[in-house]
Amino acid sequence: MQKNTALYLSLTLLFFLSFVPIHAQNLRPPAYPLITHDPYFSVWSTTDKLTDSPTRHWTGKPQSLEGIIRVDGKAYQFLGAVPTTYEAILPTGESHSYTAQYTLAKPDAGWEKTDFNAGSWKSGAGPFGDTPEAKTKWSISESTPSANRSNDIYIRREFTYDGKADPTKLLLSISHDDDVVIYLNGAKILDKPDYTNEYIYLPLSSAGQKALRKGKNILAVHCVSPRGGSFIDVGIVNPVTTSSVTTATQTGVTVSATQTNYTFTAGSVNVAVNFLSPLLLDELEVAARPITYVTFDVRSEDNKPHSVQVFLSESGTLATNTIGQEVVMKAGQAPGLTYQQVGTQTQSVLAKKGDNVRIDWGYAYLAVPQESGNYTAAGMATGLKQTFLKTGKLPTAANKLAPRAAVDVAIATVLDFSNVTKPTEKHLMLAYDDLYSVQYFKQNLRPWWRRDGKTTMPALLQTAEEDYVRLQKKCTTFDAKLRSDARKAGGNDYADLCVLAYRQAISAHKIVAGPKGETFFLSKENFSNGSIGTVDITYPSAPLFLLYNPTLLKGMMEPIFQYSESGRWKKPFAAHDVGTYPQANGQTYGEDMPVEECGNMLLLTGAIAGAEGNADYAKQHWKTLTTWVEYLKQYGFDPANQLCTDDFAGHIARNANLSVKAILGIAAYGQLAAQLGDKATGQSYLKMARDMAVKWQQLAVDKTPSEKPHYDLTFENSADTWSQKYNLVWDKLLALNVFPKEVPQTEIAFYLTKQKPYGLPLDSRKTYTKSDWIIWTATLAKSDRDFEALVKPVWRYANETPTRVPLSDWHETTNAKQVGFQARSVVGGYFIKMLEGKLAK
Repeated sequence: MQKNTALYLSLTLLFFLSFVPIHAQNLRPPAYPLITHDPYFSVWSTTDKLTDSPTRHWTGKPQSLEGIIRVDGKAYQFLGAVPTTYEAILPTGESHSYTAQYTLAKPDAGWEKTDFNAGSWKSGAGPFGDTPEAKTKWSISESTPSANRSNDIYIRREFTYDGKADPTKLLLSISHDDDVVIYLNGAKILDKPDYTNEYIYLPLSSAGQKALRKGKNILAVHCVSPRGGSFIDVGIVNPVTTSSVTTATQTGVTVSATQTNYTFTAGSVNVAVNFLSPLLLDELEVAARPITYVTFDVRSEDNKPHSVQVFLSESGTLATNTIGQEVVMKAGQAPGLTYQQVGTQTQSVLAKKGDNVRIDWGYAYLAVPQESGNYTAAGMATGLKQTFLKTGKLPTAANKLAPRAAVDVAIATVLDFSNVTKPTEKHLMLAYDDLYSVQYFKQNLRPWWRRDGKTTMPALLQTAEEDYVRLQKKCTTFDAKLRSDARKAGGNDYADLCVLAYRQAISAHKIVAGPKGETFFLSKENFSNGSIGTVDITYPSAPLFLLYNPTLLKGMMEPIFQYSESGRWKKPFAAHDVGTYPQANGQTYGEDMPVEECGNMLLLTGAIAGAEGNADYAKQHWKTLTTWVEYLKQYGFDPANQLCTDDFAGHIARNANLSVKAILGIAAYGQLAAQLGDKATGQSYLKMARDMAVKWQQLAVDKTPSEKPHYDLTFENSADTWSQKYNLVWDKLLALNVFPKEVPQTEIAFYLTKQKPYGLPLDSRKTYTKSDWIIWTATLAKSDRDFEALVKPVWRYANETPTRVPLSDWHETTNAKQVGFQARSVVGGYFIKMLEGKLAK
């Protein structure tokens, strides 16, 4: 396909200029976003150089994108390290099927030895446990048949070792829940307590190296699960070193709101690589497209012609939960496009739920424009790569592969730039069609982009291709404006944090069409507990969506309203969640948070009215809101011993910050009533809230004479305690005027004396913190200086944390290490300072 030369050169120049940051990026992100669309289609680089590690799903599992540029016949890797491959000496169920002998009853002495007679034991397929991955049931649950229920399991596996692999290099591949003891040929080689959430690799101990024999071997395993879930799988693997490719020299990387830009030198050419996920919230149709553009801008460094080809491959693991699941591949064409797709053979749509889980239904796509020099292929990953390294091309044989393990295969493209003498640009698209995205009370819901049931991914790719130039330009403009607006609101450090948070906050949700065609925007509690549509995740995430598109916040809240109004949820307070992602079939969290969730829903409904300038949304759900505010009237002011959104800190009674939420929730209801024309109800509830605020000050004030004035963690606490009163921010943002202005300023002055190197602790009980709440607390400050003083340590945490994962919102203020959580939507709360400017207008 030929291009108009003048247009082509102008667009190429525009693209290249987009790589020049308006504000020099000083922040080193903990992880770099590459593909960011939803909790399943989310790929990151966790190292500063794009070639220092394989690209990963946000959960940390490798989902390999590999990129190589060939310049005058010499290859340079610019994207992804080659994932380590493991030759199975004794495979785990993650990669291969196997059968083992096992018993749930305590065996006779010597059961771990090679000469033990296990003829009376059962035979079953591994792994063993009560998870979806387990092939043989082993559970401690009372609902499990007694024959498969026990705290203990004993397993024996026979295998042959040919003596070729170096024992000192061998690894145990293991996933266990809980304590495990492992024997090899009767010798104890591992005794490991607790549990793992995934497969890990451990060096084969010296005892294991000595016990390993050429020929027949027996691996014996005892696992005990006294509580919770159960799972056990153990194998032995040999890491395989593959031939390395010279790496391109990375010369820069810049993250903006919707784009991540890398620049490299490879031989005599410079190449810029741009990952664009066009999450423009003012265009819902675009934001809902699960399509990322990857653009390559190549230019000769010495102004001489150079032969250039670019290779990019996408592992089959992007379409699977585990690396051993079998996938099938297919090539296709649409008008103006050529594509490859890969997906599991079984296609168990919406069958799995959970936290550390990846999608294993639907299809990953790689598509390129049908123009000279663009090619695609699918096949064995090593074969595709080796052919390119040797020839600069892809294999030409038709794809006739039988179903293969995802880790072994890839879909790929080669973009041939021919002889580069002037700046030349090509692009491709990476996409995911999940067919159905969420199950909502047993009804499978479609992704928003295919809500008509007719639009196909090839058709969507065509639309995206036609939109490419427009979106590249609009995203670059938006990125610059977001940074500028954030900098005006809170300074450069604050702007850096907002830029880093933008794609992460959005991509921890999925935009789907509800049962009546309404917009649902469902969150996943990433590495928290995997809940879907959690109210106390919606609450901290909300500022970003209030700022850019309140329709999405309604889409976060609507399932909770519908849950109550359908009669399925029968309690007089708001539910915590609607299920475990992606199955929204009713609350699965084990405990209610009644004051927390009622306050959240009332405050956010009030915030929507503030953002939209009317209370129409509140009117739709007024009866439910009234039920919830009545609960807060009775139980909210002096909360009983219960959890709040900071549930990791444990139960607490008389929580002063939770009381603030209840008081302001009552005030928000009064404000909404007044907006709806019921002045008497409005005045009544606002007066009630203000009366409570007077009493709150009396009960919460710290009476320790040696401390700077502040308010305690809990009411009438004789000890010297304190906590961040981040919920007070809505008094300011919604102009409720419930608490005297001296209250937040007294708190701010006190907080500035309690900061640690990496932030203000959440409260006096621990030194860990939540970065979203720090930004909310900082927004209470009257002066820019105080705001920036509270934000600076958060910036330092993001810049210096040794935990290289998508931004964690729960970290240690003394050493910047992640405590828990990652890739969560709650970093959308960083935008609350910018939201203040919108609501104040």
